[in-house]
Amino acid sequence: MKTALITGGAHRIGQQICRTLHQAGFNLVIHYNSSATAAQNLADELNLSRQNSAKIAQAELSNMDDINRLCTTIDGIDVLVNNASVFYPTPVSSLNQPDYQKIMNTNLMGPLFLSTTLSNKLATNQGCIVNIVDIHADRPLRNHTIYNISKAAIAMMTKTLAKELAPNVRVNGVSPGSILWPENDAELSETQKRSMLDKIALNKQGSANDIANTVLFLAQSNYITGQIIAVDGGRSLNQ
Repeated sequence: MKTALITGGAHRIGQQICRTLHQAGFNLVIHYNSSATAAQNLADELNLSRQNSAKIAQAELSNMDDINRLCTTIDGIDVLVNNASVFYPTPVSSLNQPDYQKIMNTNLMGPLFLSTTLSNKLATNQGCIVNIVDIHADRPLRNHTIYNISKAAIAMMTKTLAKELAPNVRVNGVSPGSILWPENDAELSETQKRSMLDKIALNKQGSANDIANTVLFLAQSNYITGQIIAVDGGRSLNQ
């Protein structure tokens, strides 16, 4: 039985990735930072359909000690999905070091060191890494300076690790467009939502299923590495 570790697996897209991989027969390690109840509820639900097939693991991915601790709890692993990230506005006029460290450490340092630390265990199983990137790695989102930079770095990390970890570990990325509306500090107005939809060729949002199915495709595609697939409804066609 293959095992997948999904970071940020308790909510939103991460939760759907967990459900999709589990349905495809994977055992899961569901990572969370502060969402212990949601992660445990998801694991309990999945274990009802297949006993002992899901467990949870806590770690703050901006902390190297937590990353190392998480990696020591992983025995065998076939797929690492670097999904967890931080997203909120950081306009140039109010840039500061705490925001920089929070976003860059979580969005880049965490996935990088999680990937490299687990690379030997992944190599043993001819495993793969799937990074959740963002179309704004190529086309920056206004007022999200640090986030844009972090996702551009994840895109380059994907290609770099694909070369560095070959031939025993494949590394690919999925680049979502508009899938779920942002929440909390990043929430959009109805006008902003309509403006965003008008730029999408298919004129609608995608779903978490669209991302999860692409992650599964890459996990099962043994001759694809170093690629980033945009799942954006044609948003990247809009210049």
